[in-house]
Amino acid sequence: MTSHQNTQTMKPATAAKKLGVYLEATPAEFQEGVVTRAELNALQADPPAWLRTLRADGPHPRPVVAAKLGISISGLARGGITEPLTTEQIEALKQESPEWLQKERATQAEVRKETARIKKQHAEKAERAAQGS
Repeated sequence: MTSHQNTQTMKPATAAKKLGVYLEATPAEFQEGVVTRAELNALQADPPAWLRTLRADGPHPRPVVAAKLGISISGLARGGITEPLTTEQIEALKQESPEWLQKERATQAEVRKETARIKKQHAEKAERAAQGS
Protein backbone atom coordinates (compact mmCIF):
# COMPACT_ATOMS: atom_id res chain seq x y z
CA MET A 1 0.00 0.00 0.00
CA THR A 2 1.57 3.28 -1.06
CA SER A 3 0.76 6.52 0.64
CA HIS A 4 0.59 9.65 -1.40
CA GLN A 5 0.09 13.12 -0.06
CA ASN A 6 -2.62 15.18 -1.69
CA THR A 7 -1.54 18.67 -2.54
CA GLN A 8 -3.89 21.01 -0.77
CA THR A 9 -5.18 23.69 -3.12
CA MET A 10 -7.47 26.66 -2.68
CA LYS A 11 -9.47 28.95 -4.91
CA PRO A 12 -7.88 32.28 -5.80
CA ALA A 13 -10.52 34.09 -3.68
CA THR A 14 -9.47 32.13 -0.59
CA ALA A 15 -5.78 32.75 -1.27
CA ALA A 16 -6.43 36.47 -1.81
CA LYS A 17 -8.31 36.63 1.50
CA LYS A 18 -5.42 34.91 3.30
CA LEU A 19 -2.97 37.33 1.66
CA GLY A 20 -5.16 40.32 2.61
CA VAL A 21 -5.54 41.57 -0.95
CA TYR A 22 -8.47 42.42 -3.23
CA LEU A 23 -8.85 39.54 -5.69
CA GLU A 24 -9.94 41.70 -8.65
CA ALA A 25 -6.69 43.67 -8.38
CA THR A 26 -4.44 40.60 -8.58
CA PRO A 27 -2.82 39.48 -11.85
CA ALA A 28 -4.99 37.42 -14.23
CA GLU A 29 -2.84 34.30 -13.80
CA PHE A 30 -3.47 34.44 -10.04
CA GLN A 31 -7.23 34.91 -10.50
CA GLU A 32 -7.56 32.10 -13.04
CA GLY A 33 -5.49 29.38 -11.38
CA VAL A 34 -5.56 27.46 -8.14
CA VAL A 35 -3.11 28.12 -5.35
CA THR A 36 -1.39 25.35 -3.43
CA ARG A 37 -0.53 25.65 0.24
CA ALA A 38 3.18 25.72 -0.75
CA GLU A 39 2.57 28.54 -3.26
CA LEU A 40 0.65 30.53 -0.64
CA ASN A 41 3.48 30.06 1.87
CA ALA A 42 5.99 31.17 -0.77
CA LEU A 43 3.91 34.27 -1.57
CA GLN A 44 3.76 35.14 2.13
CA ALA A 45 7.44 34.48 2.76
CA ASP A 46 8.76 36.31 -0.30
CA PRO A 47 6.00 38.46 -1.84
CA PRO A 48 6.45 39.30 -5.52
CA ALA A 49 6.34 42.95 -6.62
CA TRP A 50 2.61 42.86 -7.50
CA LEU A 51 1.74 41.59 -4.03
CA ARG A 52 3.94 44.14 -2.24
CA THR A 53 2.37 46.93 -4.35
CA LEU A 54 -1.18 45.74 -3.64
CA ARG A 55 -0.50 45.49 0.09
CA ALA A 56 1.06 48.95 0.16
CA ASP A 57 -1.24 50.89 -2.18
CA GLY A 58 -4.40 48.82 -2.57
CA PRO A 59 -7.11 48.66 -3.59
CA HIS A 60 -7.74 46.90 -0.27
CA PRO A 61 -10.59 44.50 0.55
CA ARG A 62 -13.15 45.60 3.14
CA PRO A 63 -11.58 43.77 6.11
CA VAL A 64 -8.27 45.55 5.47
CA VAL A 65 -9.99 48.92 4.95
CA ALA A 66 -11.90 48.47 8.21
CA ALA A 67 -8.73 47.53 10.09
CA LYS A 68 -6.79 50.50 8.69
CA LEU A 69 -9.61 52.84 9.74
CA GLY A 70 -9.93 51.20 13.16
CA ILE A 71 -13.57 50.23 12.70
CA SER A 72 -15.65 47.12 12.02
CA ILE A 73 -16.71 45.88 8.58
CA SER A 74 -20.31 46.66 9.63
CA GLY A 75 -19.17 50.18 10.46
CA LEU A 76 -17.81 50.53 6.93
CA ALA A 77 -21.20 49.60 5.54
CA ARG A 78 -22.99 52.02 7.88
CA GLY A 79 -20.58 54.69 6.64
CA GLY A 80 -21.56 53.91 3.05
CA ILE A 81 -18.20 52.37 2.12
CA THR A 82 -18.96 49.30 0.02
CA GLU A 83 -16.12 49.37 -2.51
CA PRO A 84 -12.43 48.57 -1.99
CA LEU A 85 -10.32 51.63 -1.18
CA THR A 86 -6.73 52.50 -1.97
CA THR A 87 -4.28 53.48 0.76
CA GLU A 88 -4.52 57.07 -0.52
CA GLN A 89 -8.32 57.05 -0.17
CA ILE A 90 -8.07 55.58 3.35
CA GLU A 91 -5.59 58.26 4.37
CA ALA A 92 -7.87 60.96 2.91
CA LEU A 93 -10.78 59.57 4.93
CA LYS A 94 -8.66 59.65 8.09
CA GLN A 95 -7.75 63.29 7.37
CA GLU A 96 -11.36 64.29 6.70
CA SER A 97 -12.49 62.38 9.79
CA PRO A 98 -16.20 62.48 8.91
CA GLU A 99 -18.68 62.23 11.76
CA TRP A 100 -19.65 58.65 10.88
CA LEU A 101 -15.99 57.57 11.10
CA GLN A 102 -15.53 59.23 14.49
CA LYS A 103 -18.69 57.52 15.73
CA GLU A 104 -17.61 54.10 14.40
CA ARG A 105 -14.15 54.46 15.95
CA ALA A 106 -15.75 55.27 19.31
CA THR A 107 -18.04 52.25 18.96
CA GLN A 108 -15.10 50.02 18.11
CA ALA A 109 -13.14 51.34 21.11
CA GLU A 110 -16.10 50.49 23.38
CA VAL A 111 -16.30 46.99 21.87
CA ARG A 112 -12.58 46.44 22.50
CA LYS A 113 -12.90 47.75 26.06
CA GLU A 114 -15.86 45.46 26.78
CA THR A 115 -14.07 42.46 25.24
CA ALA A 116 -11.04 43.14 27.44
CA ARG A 117 -13.28 43.48 30.54
CA ILE A 118 -14.99 40.15 29.83
CA LYS A 119 -11.66 38.43 29.15
CA LYS A 120 -10.26 39.74 32.45
CA GLN A 121 -13.41 38.64 34.28
CA HIS A 122 -13.09 35.11 32.85
CA ALA A 123 -9.39 34.97 33.75
CA GLU A 124 -10.12 36.03 37.35
CA LYS A 125 -12.91 33.47 37.60
CA ALA A 126 -10.59 30.71 36.28
CA GLU A 127 -7.89 31.79 38.73
CA ARG A 128 -10.31 31.62 41.68
CA ALA A 129 -11.46 28.18 40.54
CA ALA A 130 -7.85 26.98 40.26
CA GLN A 131 -7.06 28.25 43.78
CA GLY A 132 -10.14 26.58 45.17
CA SER A 133 -9.24 23.10 43.93
